[in-house]
Amino acid sequence: GKAPVAIFSAPAGTAVGPDPAPARKKTLSPISQMNSIYHATRCRFCYKNQCSTHIITNALHVAKKDWADIKVVSTGGGAAGIACLNMLLKLGVKRENVWLCDIHGLVYEGRTEDMNDQKAAFAQPTDLRTLDEAIDGADLFLGLSGPNVLKPEMVRKMAARPIIFALANPNPEITPELARAASPDALIATGRSDFPNQVNNVLCFPFIFRGALDVGATEINDEMEIACVEGIA
Repeated sequence: GKAPVAIFSAPAGTAVGPDPAPARKKTLSPISQMNSIYHATRCRFCYKNQCSTHIITNALHVAKKDWADIKVVSTGGGAAGIACLNMLLKLGVKRENVWLCDIHGLVYEGRTEDMNDQKAAFAQPTDLRTLDEAIDGADLFLGLSGPNVLKPEMVRKMAARPIIFALANPNPEITPELARAASPDALIATGRSDFPNQVNNVLCFPFIFRGALDVGATEINDEMEIACVEGIA
């Protein structure tokens, strides 16, 4: 029965609307506060599901690998998957080392089925067509797709000390048990709270927004995103 506790507050001196009568003062929900602050400050936010990138930074350190050297294979050509891949490019992953798969298989140059500009940016000039073919030698599997997409035999094709982020919910692309059995030295994370190493946007939300509001930012740019990744890591 207690009223919700406010998470966000506007910068000092920012008006967020008339104050209600003291007898019936209303506590705004976090989303309502964000809307009020947006209209007061015109701060433009673009949310992306990039909370996994700072965890990948730590995983690379443990595996003794560098951004510029790793081969990335990702499943899921939606907004979250594309945003994560774009963030990896900003952190130093080479475009030619990124292999994107969706429900139809590998995204390759010349493919026309279920394509858009965002997917086409990651199209590979190759005769390979499937995830099973593309996964060979991969250092990082980034799953933002659906359950049971990554098979144990695929994990065994990956590089030594592979990093496996199976983030589909509620059922990941592969369970930690199966991934560990296929590659005992793998570094594994999922999006589930009942498995070890959960990756979820709660790792960075609402604190990134709060920091931006506190400094009076009017946008979220690449430099800020990279600083957040490095700071959290």
